[in-house]
Amino acid sequence: MKNHKGLLIVIEGVDGAGKQTQSEKLYQALKERGALVKRVAYPRYDKDSSAMVRHYLNGDFGDDPETISPYIASTFYAADRYASYKEEIEPFLNAGGIVIADRYTTSNMVHQAGKIDDADERSAYLNWLTDYEFSLLGLPKPDAVFFLNMPPDFGAELIAERKNKMTGEAQKDIHESHPEHLAAAYRSAVEIAKLYHWISIDCVENGHVKSVETIHRTLLKKFDELFGEN
Repeated sequence: MKNHKGLLIVIEGVDGAGKQTQSEKLYQALKERGALVKRVAYPRYDKDSSAMVRHYLNGDFGDDPETISPYIASTFYAADRYASYKEEIEPFLNAGGIVIADRYTTSNMVHQAGKIDDADERSAYLNWLTDYEFSLLGLPKPDAVFFLNMPPDFGAELIAERKNKMTGEAQKDIHESHPEHLAAAYRSAVEIAKLYHWISIDCVENGHVKSVETIHRTLLKKFDELFGEN
C-alpha cells in the first residue's frame, strides 16, 4: 500500500548494469521538466549509517559473501535506508516529490536471495525481508522498480575499469570480486523481477550492449506510460 504523497522510483540491476548512469539521466530529465525530484544512491558510503555495510563489503566478516548470512547482511543495508528515510526521504515524499533511488530494498532481494539455492528457503527469506523493511522499519514500498536487465558477462568490463565506489580505489568489494556471486545475483534478479512485477528493460540486443541514450529513452518512456509526463 502506498503510504506517501510523492513517488519512489527505484533503478535496479546487478553490478555494471548502469544504475548510476540511468538514475542520473532520469533525474535530470524530470528536473528539466520542472518536477520536484531528488536522487539518492544506496548504500550511502559517506554516512555513519553505512558503517556495517562497509565492514561487510571490505571483507571484515569474511572475504566470501556466500559465507555471510543473507539475513544478517540485509540488516546492514536496511539500517542505512532507514536513516536515509528519516533524514531526507520521508519529508520529501510527503511534500509530493519524486525520489529516484539507485538501489533500494530490491538490492537486498537480488544479492542476498541469490545466496539461497533452495526455492522454499529463498521465498521465506523474501517474505521476511519485505516484512522487515516495509512493515517493521516502515520504509515505503517503491511505486515502480525499473530493472536494468544486463547479464553480468556484459557488465564485467565496466566493473573491471571503474574504481571501488566505497573507497575510490582499484580494489573491488567482496561482491564485485566474486563473479559467481554476481551470476547468482543476476539469476535471482530475473526471477524476482517477474515475481514482483518490476519493469524490465533489456540492455543487450543481438549480443551488444545498447547505448546509454537508447536505454534512457526506453526507461523514460516507460516512466511516462506509468505516471504521465511529470
